Amino acid sequence: MSETKTSAPDSTSAAGDEDLGAAGSQLSTAPAEDAPNLPSLGVIGWARWFWRQLTSMRVALLLLLLLSLGAIPGSLIPQTGIDETKVAEFRKAHETLAPIYDKLGLFNVYSSVWFSAIYILLFVSLIGCIVPRTWQFVGQLRGRPPGAPKRLTRLPAYTTWRTEAEPEQVREAALALLKKRRFRAHLTGDAVAAEKGYLREIGNLAFHIALIVMLIAFAWGQLFKSEGNKLVVEGDGFSNTLTQYDDFKSGSLFTQDDLDPFSFNLKNFTGTYEASGPNKGTPRIYKADISYSVGADGKDKKTTIKVNEPLEIGDSKVYLVSHGYAPVITIRDGKGDIVYRDAVPLLPLDGNVTSTGAIKVMDGYRNAEGEREQLGFQAFFLPTYVKGNELASQFPALLNPVINLEAYHGDLGVDAGIPQSVYQLNKKNLKGFKDAKGAQVRENLKPGESMKLPNGAGTVTFEKEIKEWAGFQVARQPGSGWALAGSLAAIFGLAASLFIQRRRVWVRAATGSDGVTVVEMAGLGRSESAKVPEELGDLAGILYEQAPGAPDAEDDPSESEASPDPQVVPAEGAEK
Repeated sequence: MSETKTSAPDSTSAAGDEDLGAAGSQLSTAPAEDAPNLPSLGVIGWARWFWRQLTSMRVALLLLLLLSLGAIPGSLIPQTGIDETKVAEFRKAHETLAPIYDKLGLFNVYSSVWFSAIYILLFVSLIGCIVPRTWQFVGQLRGRPPGAPKRLTRLPAYTTWRTEAEPEQVREAALALLKKRRFRAHLTGDAVAAEKGYLREIGNLAFHIALIVMLIAFAWGQLFKSEGNKLVVEGDGFSNTLTQYDDFKSGSLFTQDDLDPFSFNLKNFTGTYEASGPNKGTPRIYKADISYSVGADGKDKKTTIKVNEPLEIGDSKVYLVSHGYAPVITIRDGKGDIVYRDAVPLLPLDGNVTSTGAIKVMDGYRNAEGEREQLGFQAFFLPTYVKGNELASQFPALLNPVINLEAYHGDLGVDAGIPQSVYQLNKKNLKGFKDAKGAQVRENLKPGESMKLPNGAGTVTFEKEIKEWAGFQVARQPGSGWALAGSLAAIFGLAASLFIQRRRVWVRAATGSDGVTVVEMAGLGRSESAKVPEELGDLAGILYEQAPGAPDAEDDPSESEASPDPQVVPAEGAEK
């Protein structure tokens, strides 16, 4: 009668243990670790031991964990390379912590010495881990599965039965069956040796290689990246040069020559919003119609940039990131001469595009006495004004636009050489225009209306034309495609290494002492799993149909025709 045994190898025979070790060798590409004889280690020995530790899997995982932990302060603490203004604000608010953070490099985490050290050590560890594993795995692919152990009964999964078929017929049937099941199989002596599950090691190597690709792509992207923002009013344009950006930041190895040569003009911006319901005021359409050209002699092309649908030119992507209004303002002096006429972009304060900004007349204005002077106006714009609520717009579209202007004169401070924001008014050296009651001059204007400045100082007109502006971000992130490919490869490689099991199967067919063929089948996996005994039982059942069991000498021959398939029973000494 046939039987299938599942057990762990015992220690009753040293020779059997060595035989089993040979059968299970090279089921993994992990290098064998030899315990160092520490007292006798010299310089070379210590160097080899340190290299072994650095390239071990546990150290690589530890470094990967440290890298993840090191990125946390980079996300929570303002970084100099991203926003220097927030860093300055943090220093003022935390006078005690700031010097400590400076010494630890927490304001420049990703370029700090300690983060770079972890990064480089992880890189070296992965390479040192992959190279020997790859060569070892290539050698395994070029070789053949090892021959069957002398005692198959010592393997975790085992089955045997007697058959009247010839040993050669059983081995040929087993070889054909295993190859059909996509095993690498060959005849060796009186047995068939087969192996399957190489995708596990391929997935393992692919995962580690993908990590290296991701590290390289991340480093490349950080060193050569660039990101700039530009506000463009309808009718105006932009050329991709450093002087054209409102703000710009880049990696340490980035140069101006890395900028892609292109320019574009904003023809029209279109924004529509939900008019009613719980989502009232929510944008439905945000798009910017532009014409652009690549290079100095490039032909003009038309396209539309939408949210999450950037324009790609070379390695650069042009994103649409913001929107606002730019009312056209005309300012005349006391003689009626135009000293200023332009669309003034104002910055939104809320979702209904309540906006604020400044209007600055720096040259060309003379007061009523003929003296040169500068004008400044604090502007507050409401696209949809509702009487009784002058603090905020009630809807983002231009349903009832009103601009509130607060007038000043004097010195704007722009000639002092100190940079200042074009959207803020420095009132340090300015005086407010006063009305007849001595109050600050401030008026609400609708399109087409004008405000007279006191004492014949001139007029300010809110023109009927209201332009819109769009904020664009030009980002250049080299290596992002490689990083994406690496992350996908890492996911698939990890899945393969976790869910695919590498295992071996041996089928031995030999003539017994009574002249009847004895068939033995055994399986061995890299780790204990119910899949190996199940798969072995399935294979044994199919092979049993081709080489059915022979009756025992004391059995009735008529009973052998109904002999059962191989059964799974505990091996001798195994726990029940």
